[in-house]
Formats: sequence, C-alpha cells, structure tokens
Amino acid sequence: MKRSLAVILPLLLCACGLLPEVKDETSGWSAEKLYAEAKDAIANGGYPNAIKYLEKLEARYPFGRYAQQAQIELAYVYFKDADHASALAACDRFIKLHPNHPNVDYIYYLKGLVNFNEDLGLLGKISRQDLSERDPKAAREAFDAFKELATRYPDSKYTPDAIARMKYLVNSLASHEVHVARYYMKRGAYIAAANRAQYALLNYAQAPAIEEALFIMVKAYDALGMADLRDDADRVMHKNFPDSTYFKGTGGTKDPWWMLWGNAW
Repeated sequence: MKRSLAVILPLLLCACGLLPEVKDETSGWSAEKLYAEAKDAIANGGYPNAIKYLEKLEARYPFGRYAQQAQIELAYVYFKDADHASALAACDRFIKLHPNHPNVDYIYYLKGLVNFNEDLGLLGKISRQDLSERDPKAAREAFDAFKELATRYPDSKYTPDAIARMKYLVNSLASHEVHVARYYMKRGAYIAAANRAQYALLNYAQAPAIEEALFIMVKAYDALGMADLRDDADRVMHKNFPDSTYFKGTGGTKDPWWMLWGNAW
C-alpha cells in the first residue's frame, strides 16, 4: 500500500502542474481602473463584482485617495449585498482610520442605516415572534450611530434623516420595553414589570408607549402593595395623559380607576 502511494503521489503532482493557470483579469490594473470597474458594477447591481474590485484596489494600492474612497464604497456595497456584519466592520474601521475625513459623517449615517435595516428585518418577523423575545440591540446601535452623527455633525446633509429615524427608534425601543413589562405582568412578576416600565419612562419619555408604561407601573405597584410608588405613578399619568383611555369607565364608583381593570392581561 505504501509503495502504491509512493507511485501515485508524484503522478498526481505532475498532473496538477499540467492544469491551466487561472489568470486574474485585474492583473496590472491601475487604482483608477479598479475603482471605475467597481463603480460600474455598483451601478448595475453587481455587488459581488464590486466587492472584488474594491478589495483588490485596497490591497494593491493601500495609500491615496482611491484607497480611502474604496473603503467608503466597500462599506456601502457590503450593506447593499446584505452582508451587514462586514458593512459594520468596514464603517468602524473607516471611523478609526480616518476620524477627520470629510465624508466621515456619511459613514456614521451608513452605520446607523445598517443597524436600522437590521431592526426592520426583525420587525418583519413580528407575526412569528413575541416582541418580548426580540433583541433590541440593532435598534439601540442604530440610535447611537444616528445620535453621534447629529451631535458631531449637526449641519450634515444626512442629519435631518438621521433625526427622523431616531424618533422612530425611540418609539420602537419604548414599545419593546413595554411589551416586556406586559409579559412580566402576565406572569405575576410585578417587580420586573415595574422596573422595565420605569426604564422606558426614564429613557424614552416622549414615546407614545409611555402611557401604557405608566399604567403598568400603577398596576404593578398596586399588586406589590407599594402605595406610595403607585400613587406617584398615578399622579404622573394624570398629569401627562389627562384624557387617557385607561381612566374611562370609572362612572360614579369610589374605587380607584386602576382597580376597575382587574387583570388587564
């Protein structure tokens, strides 16, 4: 057996040497040529080819304006090619290497967009997943990137859209916290429910979901026998949501409004 292998292996090596060499079509291309081909590929939706050209450009010509532009384009093309992990890595790398680049505001915006769309992907599965089980990590990171953009570059052309998306994300994050709080209420975990509702109140005070967060706090503290905290939450709710639907139907009863809800979940 050993003798057979000794005969076969040299033959295999010789056969490999007979195979035609794969030629790299980009061999000898200038940085300008690689960049131009990448831009054409992007324009035609050929993102895999664009990635190939841009990666070769950056590897062969690591210095100069084409290299920096290739890094920007790579982050965008990874995003368009649905490779969110590579897109985020490219954004972070560019920010680290070129913190004062004229287009770094765009990179912050793109980083926010990548995470924003990742969160939307999760929202698309909402019918098959309990909101309390969702990980809001992408939404939080999108918010942080947009906030960084708005804070550092208030005059950037990307800032108005970033601010609009931040408002959406605040509502999304607040809703997530309230869904989790409601989940705990259903299971009688009143301390956990109150804590999550309070977190939403402290961090997303302007979100529409805060009305329900306050209602949960009132109900949770009442269930725990914490009258002072219950009454504080009740006062805040009356002040901020005087026409809340949670107050409806009290009629002439002397019972507190929250007692009429019984087990609201």
